[in-house]
Amino acid sequence: MFEFPEPSEELVRRYDLSAPRYTSYPTAPEWRPDFGPEAYAGTLEQAGREEPAAPFSLYVHLPFCREMCTYCGCNVVVTRDSSKADEYLDHLLLEMDLASAKLGERRRLAQIHWGGGTPTFLTPVQIERLWKAITDRFSVEPGAEVAIEIDPVVTTVEQLALLRRLGFNRLSMGVQDFDPKVQQAVNRIQRAQDTATLVDQARGLGFSGVNFDLIYGLPFQTKESWGRTLERVLEIRPDRLAVYSFAYVPDMKPHQRKIDRAWLPMGMPKLGLFLQAYRSFLGAGYQAIGMDHFALPDDELSRAQRRRALGRNFQGYTVTAAKDSIAFGITGISDVMGAFAQNAHLLKAYYAAIHAGRFGTERGIETSADDRRRRQVITQLMCNFWVDLGSDAYFAKELERLRAFEKDGLLVIDGTQVELTPLGRLFVRNVASTFDAYLSKEGKDRPTFSRTV
Repeated sequence: MFEFPEPSEELVRRYDLSAPRYTSYPTAPEWRPDFGPEAYAGTLEQAGREEPAAPFSLYVHLPFCREMCTYCGCNVVVTRDSSKADEYLDHLLLEMDLASAKLGERRRLAQIHWGGGTPTFLTPVQIERLWKAITDRFSVEPGAEVAIEIDPVVTTVEQLALLRRLGFNRLSMGVQDFDPKVQQAVNRIQRAQDTATLVDQARGLGFSGVNFDLIYGLPFQTKESWGRTLERVLEIRPDRLAVYSFAYVPDMKPHQRKIDRAWLPMGMPKLGLFLQAYRSFLGAGYQAIGMDHFALPDDELSRAQRRRALGRNFQGYTVTAAKDSIAFGITGISDVMGAFAQNAHLLKAYYAAIHAGRFGTERGIETSADDRRRRQVITQLMCNFWVDLGSDAYFAKELERLRAFEKDGLLVIDGTQVELTPLGRLFVRNVASTFDAYLSKEGKDRPTFSRTV
């Protein structure tokens, strides 16, 4: 077992910059409105024509929440009226019809993910309706990963039993922090005991994987309060853990303005919270996965990373064989045949497009050969902390720029192979940005990203 060396304050100061998380490359600010419904339809037709037997990943965005958490970075619709979801489901089904018509014979699903929002905002009748719509149109592969994000506060054991009966096998629970003062500050009240009870119920029903999402850098988090949260999390012992850095972007997410910047741990104190979680989880037997995930050693993600075979899509780290990902619902992002397409953010615009018989694509991009090559390098770094740049000198300039990171002890260069050190894993986003051709374009305004620390 290795541990991160303690980074110096000077190193943190130099590398605490604004940088992408590289969920995609090219990143979302590069996507354009001229890639619209017709362009997306063309990529789906190509996907069905060229690879009719290939499995794909299906994502459904369910945006409804009862309340707005002030830390939230997702696109949500706040309401307590569950009937509001009926009209949304009507349009989801029409969108699925549009997609299935373009895909032709391509029907196999290797991964299904319901995200939000709060998917368990849906009533049992609505859950069954959506599941039937998916399985009427597509074929779920044996052994497919079928996952849903849930809020333990609003999820009932009856809903869990229904989800398990339908075929869901993985749960991702938003936890964030168990400390009452922190929860009050972010408007997310959730008792640890209620969460533990729901995990026990899920395991009793046969769910094979439970993930917790935690966030560090929230208002009023301290080493002591965070330590109590980590201790309670380890008592529950989920199969996987994600520990995300709080992205404080009040200019982009106005509801975050309710959080005073002075309440937030920043710089070294914030990084200390992540290191505290990292050491706690490794000490409890978890393996570090990617830049901010952890899994038990026999988990498929852990095994894949040890083989340097871990992948990543918009649903997170994955080992599924699906190359393409098709998303439904507002803000849903599809990744098909190397092109990215994102649906409209507003319900009104999405409804209008679907009602008119066209996709709700708001923006996207058809990637170039250079984009795809750079994406492969960035993905390897973000997932496996290692990459072989190849012997054709394509990335000769980038390799030379990496020497500065090597000098700071963040990586080791061995010929064309680059491997991050334990210290370098803290700054993997900085290293990956070396290969981002868009960030270095002259005369281009740098878009706003979250801080790397």
